[in-house]
Amino acid sequence: MNITNPGLIFLAAFIVNNILLMRYIGLCPFLGVSTSLATAFGMSAAVLFVMLLATWVTWIIYRFILFPLDIVFLRTATFILVIAALVQFVEMFLRKNFKTLYTAMGIYLPLITTNCAILGVTLLVINYNYDLLRATVFAVGSALGFGLVIILFSAIRERIEFAPISRSLRGYPIAFISASLVALAFLGFIGLLGLTL
Repeated sequence: MNITNPGLIFLAAFIVNNILLMRYIGLCPFLGVSTSLATAFGMSAAVLFVMLLATWVTWIIYRFILFPLDIVFLRTATFILVIAALVQFVEMFLRKNFKTLYTAMGIYLPLITTNCAILGVTLLVINYNYDLLRATVFAVGSALGFGLVIILFSAIRERIEFAPISRSLRGYPIAFISASLVALAFLGFIGLLGLTL
């Protein structure tokens, strides 16, 4: 993606190149947590917070440590450690200072560690050679795109629960079919303001 305009970067990350539907990254929490609107909102907020923090920290580590020391081959392992550490710090901070919020987030905080959308965004920021402003815009757009799709999809899954579907398609099969139809709908945004995949 060779875009430099921050507004277009946001739009591309948010809709046109949505991290879930166009790149198929982060499908595990997407399918696991999208069973209700309440859990989808909690996951979206947690992903936004951690994705933004992880992008800032990994960008700084890459620019000021890995690249100058010519050890960029360590970036994936380093980024995974950073993301896991960030999630642990956020969890401890919330548990100590905001018990109500920590209880409301529940299992979603540790689940973010295994959300490969976080790692994917941090690696894409480096691959696209974004500065810190554009990296921030890209991370926010990707996180909000993740949230948009998971909330939209949770509403669909809540309706599917009451639909007359054969037993063989109930559960994950109909979820995958529904997700593919939502992805096809998002393909219609390709070409919006000249943005491509």
